[in-house]
Amino acid sequence: MFVAIDQLLSAAEAEAMRQSAERLDFADGGETAGSIARQVKANDQARPSAALDAIRSKAEAALRSNPIFTSAARPRAVSPMLVSRYRAGQSYGLHTDDALMGGLRSDLSFTLFLSPPESYEGGALIVADALEERAFKLPAGALLLYPSTTLHRVEPVSAGMRLCLVGWVQSWLRDPGQREILFDLDGAIAELQAMRAAQSLVGRLARTRSNLLRLWAG
Repeated sequence: MFVAIDQLLSAAEAEAMRQSAERLDFADGGETAGSIARQVKANDQARPSAALDAIRSKAEAALRSNPIFTSAARPRAVSPMLVSRYRAGQSYGLHTDDALMGGLRSDLSFTLFLSPPESYEGGALIVADALEERAFKLPAGALLLYPSTTLHRVEPVSAGMRLCLVGWVQSWLRDPGQREILFDLDGAIAELQAMRAAQSLVGRLARTRSNLLRLWAG
């Protein structure tokens, strides 16, 4: 399941975070890649610092307060995020994220876009499912959540600079089908509440959702 969240950060929040990220100290991104991904990774990664920690804290707070993200991911834990920078000529070839990232099982990956798409050329995130490749170049402040099991790549940047945060989620639900069922249930319950449906109906569906989560979580 692919989920795009249009405004995880407001335009002002995204711009402030982008400016903070630009001032970070960067190193070769290959230092944070696995042995296979390192062969196709050509970008820059922010070095550890108090400023990076502040960016991570703000981004994680936005994630955990966003109802779409929490519904789709059911996050048990979120890895420390990386700030990635792509300058002209840099890219990230086709790869799959490691099964363990930052000490967590990687069930879901996400990219939080910080640079406005018109500020750089190229640099689309390409994610492949069983049928096709999909290209994503989202507005600043938008986030793409997708299964960590997928093959994906970042096309070469030909001009400008692409800044983003990337991270991984260990979900309470290992099975993606179970996550999708509960995500659909969340949406159905929200729609019924908006329609002011009978509380008895909403309550039964909410009970079913809770019982499924209780059955599947682990």
